[in-house]
Parts: sequence; C-alpha cells; structure tokens
Amino acid sequence: MPKLPVVSGKECRKALGHLGFEEARQRGSHVVMRRGGSGCVVPMHAEIKTATLGGILKQAGVSVEEFTVALGR
Repeated sequence: MPKLPVVSGKECRKALGHLGFEEARQRGSHVVMRRGGSGCVVPMHAEIKTATLGGILKQAGVSVEEFTVALGR
C-alpha cells in the first residue's frame, strides 16, 4: 500500500469531488461529502494528519491509489 500524501482539507475536498463526491453540508470547519450511499467528513484544516486521511478514505470507500490519481500527484 502506498504512503498517504500530506494534503489540506481544501485539496482533499477537491480530490473527492473528482471522484464523484458532492458537498452535502458544512458545519463549522467540517464538510460532509456524499456519493450515493457512502459519505465522509472532511475537516477543513491547513494540513490533515495521515491517520485522519486514512480514516476519511476508509469511510468513503476510496483506495489510496484512486485518491492520489484524483489529486494529480
């Protein structure tokens, strides 16, 4: 499994958008993204910790490879 990239909340939201997720709602600094029946919560921080990003991707059902390609890295 490849290493998780270091990204900001804005970059994470954009990459998930490329994968078909849409912003459902936002409360404070947390955005709920949905695609069909699955969804995830993205904290809009300057830098998301790698463990948190791993949880986001697991919750969304997205592999690290898919996410990295959507980031364009």
